[in-house]
Amino acid sequence: MTPEPAGSRSEVPAVEVVGLHVSLDGTPILTGVDLAVAVGEWVTVIGPNGAGKSTLLRAVGGLLRASGVISLFGTESAALRRRERARVVATVAQSPVVPPGMTVLDYVLLGRTPYIPTLGRESAADVAAVHEVLDRLDLTSFHRRELATLSGGERQRVFLARALAQGATLLLLDEPTSALDIGHQQEVLELVDELRREQGLTVLATMHDLSLAGEYADRMALLADGQVAAIGTPSEVLTEHLLSTHYRASVRVVPGAHGPLVVPVRPRP
Repeated sequence: MTPEPAGSRSEVPAVEVVGLHVSLDGTPILTGVDLAVAVGEWVTVIGPNGAGKSTLLRAVGGLLRASGVISLFGTESAALRRRERARVVATVAQSPVVPPGMTVLDYVLLGRTPYIPTLGRESAADVAAVHEVLDRLDLTSFHRRELATLSGGERQRVFLARALAQGATLLLLDEPTSALDIGHQQEVLELVDELRREQGLTVLATMHDLSLAGEYADRMALLADGQVAAIGTPSEVLTEHLLSTHYRASVRVVPGAHGPLVVPVRPRP
């Protein structure tokens, strides 16, 4: 049965992960992760390379075999058929695979796949939903363009458009600002936050830029050695002690207008 996401925060989490274990090619990646994300909340997962951030998102999205319990809006993910899960959760991967020659319109239409009958075609309602998303993300003028001809920031908006076209209320963003300049980073994150507030989306993301992550997340989870080492508000997680311990980096954390700013500093000799 497809879960019914709430329109506002409720006692039932949008995402609940209990005792999650994931191994890849026989190597343990996640070893007992517990995490809960409230409906309408933005939680960003941070951690050093190899900590298991992308693996966690892929497991929540049903893309990896895992042990433990993953629930989406109160329904165990394992009980959902693939099409049902796609109506609830949409994923924007770091580097989505785009078939050569595909136009913006055709790519975003792929987001309507969970609603199209097997061997069927998209309906007028599907096309209308896609055009509404394209207009919302200021992509209408690009709808006949091939993705390969767009800039990095434009492509990132198209990837987000496909996810939104799914009509899902849980958005999984794996490094959504990777390879973007600072202007496009802010543009994409501001857009996600605006859509979250307007449409009640829940966001679970991974990010490397700690300062940028701290400006947008309601809470942050620090992964290290396959487990959650810390979770809380950005001010509680982005501390010099935690970052120096788990990143093995020399940093200073200073107050910012919207969250802590993490500044790398050269270690003393």
